[in-house]
Amino acid sequence: MTAPETMPTPTFHQSMTAPLRRVLVKRPDEAFAVADPVAWHYVARPDLAAAQAEHDAFTAILRGAGAEVVYHQVDQPTRADSVFVYDPALITNDGAILLQLGKALRSGEEQALGQQFAALGIPVIGRLTGDQRAEGGDMFWLDDRTLAVGRTFRTNEAGVAALRELLEPRGVTVLAYDMPVYDGAEACLHLMSVISPLAPDAAVVYPRLMPVPLWQELQRREMRLIEIPDSEFPTQASNVLALSPTACLMLAGNPVTQKRLEEAGFTVHTYVGKELSLKAEGGPTCLTKPLLRRT
Repeated sequence: MTAPETMPTPTFHQSMTAPLRRVLVKRPDEAFAVADPVAWHYVARPDLAAAQAEHDAFTAILRGAGAEVVYHQVDQPTRADSVFVYDPALITNDGAILLQLGKALRSGEEQALGQQFAALGIPVIGRLTGDQRAEGGDMFWLDDRTLAVGRTFRTNEAGVAALRELLEPRGVTVLAYDMPVYDGAEACLHLMSVISPLAPDAAVVYPRLMPVPLWQELQRREMRLIEIPDSEFPTQASNVLALSPTACLMLAGNPVTQKRLEEAGFTVHTYVGKELSLKAEGGPTCLTKPLLRRT
């Protein structure tokens, strides 16, 4: 793990919900159409042409919301999950922290993303090393000075400690929460599988799998919590990307959650993700790495 550097002014963001201005994505390529979906813990082998069409429609929504869409260009011919660009790094005000992914088949995505960051002029201010493991899906900004991190099969205590060492000198508090076993080590239950921030005072949640201390912290902050029904958890209703504090993007096919979000005052955009998301366990937050959010 490298020591933190000091940069004079914030250039990126420590927000999950400010208006999305610039976002990194990776269009599915041949690596995504895995020959062995069981090994990757996919529901079935994705149809590449259909997944690409879904991704193109997805990015069109991002552009329509006012975001500049930047493509991850580094070739990764053996890494099916590299379309889920949220996981290999954490973006801070000062630049990126490269993580170490807990899913062994994803090893190397961190370095590839670091190459892309270098091409974009995004500084890397730290990286996890050794036995430190953490995935982006296990963390989100509670506010601009507080990072919530889930301890899971993908993010370990050494990874949490490394994040604290890198972030606390920058004035960031790291709050860690234990997640349940759920479907076991091969399944993907990230912290953000059960919560997605929508606005500084609102989030969509699946309470059944939430850590009690996190629930209590959200209550202490008097956040509005929009709960999803049990029937829509398998279709990733709790995985919602904030486009701004009043608009969001979610998978189509979750009508109850969509209605609840609309009744809560949000403009809801939806995308079809049969191949892109439902077969491969990754929703709109997973498919995007916001590089810049600001009002």
